[in-house]
Amino acid sequence: MKSRYEAAKNVFVDSIDIDDYIELSSSVTAYKQLEHSMEKPLKMILLFGRPGTGKSILLNRLQEKLKHQKEIHYFDTPATNEKEFFHKLFKVLTKQDLPANTEVNFSALVNFCKNLRGKREILILLDEAQMYGSEMMEKIRLISDSRAVKFVVSLHKTDDEDLIAKEHFQSRIWEVIELKNATQSDQTAYIHKKLLKKNLFEIANSIKEKDMKLIHAFTKGNFRECNKLIFTIFEICEYYDENEPSKINYEHIPKRIIEMAALKLGYIHV
Repeated sequence: MKSRYEAAKNVFVDSIDIDDYIELSSSVTAYKQLEHSMEKPLKMILLFGRPGTGKSILLNRLQEKLKHQKEIHYFDTPATNEKEFFHKLFKVLTKQDLPANTEVNFSALVNFCKNLRGKREILILLDEAQMYGSEMMEKIRLISDSRAVKFVVSLHKTDDEDLIAKEHFQSRIWEVIELKNATQSDQTAYIHKKLLKKNLFEIANSIKEKDMKLIHAFTKGNFRECNKLIFTIFEICEYYDENEPSKINYEHIPKRIIEMAALKLGYIHV
């Protein structure tokens, strides 16, 4: 018989699948802000935040919600080189494939975009844009100057704060939307909603408010770190459930298990 914790553990496998989207007050605010910004006459919009704050799943949701209303394309994985990126962009713009060994004429591509102005408005969601170099970002900016193609650029916030944004876009600020780590109340709602979505009511109820406070202290409200910690907590619970059930309290996850998970992940040290 499978442990009751196996399904709970798998709920927290890190994913950007739209089915895993959890609506929180902060994510609703960011989504509405992003949607509103797209209606403005802006060429580029910056979505900014540390890894694990939900940028990718927000872009994924935006594409899913608007794909029947707008000409919207989600570039989820950065191109490995400039040629690959412009082949992908060429297909979006012309709706045709370019032979693999053909180089894209950048000036011709920009002129093609200018001719689209007033006829089409193409929205491109660029995820992980910190992977693109400054020369590449400058070309993306030139394409956006056509006003036929609008970019939502998602960037990681680094320890240097907004250095990347300043380097590439200081002189042409569009709109900046920053995603931050979750508050304790939002993270609590996130954990509970993910479990309740899979009808894991007893498991959800076993994580008490003081446990949520401890989990938030370890993860600082970062969704990716939260997923890792909760997955590990349930993995430990699963082990005890299958091997030493007398050591499991099914009504309340013991503090020592949360600390064991935190120790395993390096949040605390012996």
